Amino acid sequence: MTTDFSWLSRTELLIGENALHKLANSHVMIVGLGGVGSYAAEFIARSGIGKMTIIDGDVVDPTNRNRQLPALSTNHGQYKADIMAERLLAINPELEVEVIKTFINPEMVAAQFTIQPDYLIDAIDSITPKITFIKMAYEKGWNIVSSMGAGAKLDPTKLQVVDISKTYNCPFAQQIRKVLKRQHNIRKGIKVVFSPEEPMKESLILTDGSNFKKSAYGTISYLPAVFGAVAASVVIRDLIGE
Repeated sequence: MTTDFSWLSRTELLIGENALHKLANSHVMIVGLGGVGSYAAEFIARSGIGKMTIIDGDVVDPTNRNRQLPALSTNHGQYKADIMAERLLAINPELEVEVIKTFINPEMVAAQFTIQPDYLIDAIDSITPKITFIKMAYEKGWNIVSSMGAGAKLDPTKLQVVDISKTYNCPFAQQIRKVLKRQHNIRKGIKVVFSPEEPMKESLILTDGSNFKKSAYGTISYLPAVFGAVAASVVIRDLIGE
């Protein structure tokens, strides 16, 4: 089958035909389709990637509507992965999409590592499954970019892409670093997107602890989307060698 690149003519002007072919022959896995992962998935699809695996077992909740791409007032209770798959295929009907509607837990993570993507975007917002994904990707030598905390922040111009060992002013990254170091002896070697902006700690709330998540910070509409955009840019630039 001949790939139709006509809809990517503006992208081709920027990166060239060879890079389009590289993307069309690449497979990206995105884990977590919330505020960060949903936008990352959209930007990856719009780059002309050939295959995507999207993973999220959650459904749309009214509180998602302030920041998550699939969340509308008309689709509460529907699976985010199904909504995103339909949207991604509407962008590129030639895209090969594998949809996994499973909550992200350590057992599920192990099962997904039978797949071999060219790049993995970790947009998980719960500590235990996030650690499991990062650890297994690190041990297998996979290309991974991991999103740190997008909550309790307001300024999108502060975002950076660094090694996890270089993060600061991010309580989420601090927790991830601590567990990786103490339990798995991993101190560096993980590429992350983070914001060094001082967190607004007064926006913290406690949750019921379901799905390995005991607390959450307040969020603003655009910040998680920018995290997703930066993560997607890391993947695209690395895949095409820029």
